[in-house]
Amino acid sequence: MGVLDLEKQLLSYASYHHNPHNILIHLFGVPSIMFTGFLLATNTPSLLDLPYIPLNLGGIGSFVFAVFYILMEPVAGLLFAPLIAAMMVVVNHLTATYGATATWWAWCGFLASWVVQFIGHGVFEKRAPAVLDNPIQPILLAPFFVWFEILFYFGYRPELQARIEEKVVLELKRLQDEKDMSKKKA
Repeated sequence: MGVLDLEKQLLSYASYHHNPHNILIHLFGVPSIMFTGFLLATNTPSLLDLPYIPLNLGGIGSFVFAVFYILMEPVAGLLFAPLIAAMMVVVNHLTATYGATATWWAWCGFLASWVVQFIGHGVFEKRAPAVLDNPIQPILLAPFFVWFEILFYFGYRPELQARIEEKVVLELKRLQDEKDMSKKKA
């Protein structure tokens, strides 16, 4: 699966996130993980000090995320990039102003968000989260997919949303059939 193949990536993500309760959990949990993850990454040395966005690991990471999203889907990526930049300005300000206190709270929020999402997968999806199958894909792509959930809600690319939903139904049926077959063998 090509990493920049938006439709295949959305299908992969959506097959792990089809329950409305779990989607709601992710609408809050994923941005929280992104925000706190960037804040934690601002605690690294800066290679170059730019106004409001030092070139620390958080700044580099946010740039990589934004460019990747723009390459994957230019319109959605360009709409999301300013939010990522604003997030970086805020987390750098929090780190510079509050130091270890901001970092401590970021760790609390980061870990709590992961725990709630894991519970959401177990309770609502009855399936392990995608991060256990492929740790890089969900971490890099989850914020963009949550962004797509929001965009879809407001009517962005309804034909893409319909294709994804149709394919998710087929994928979930395939997974259920595999599960049923393995139970019969046991």
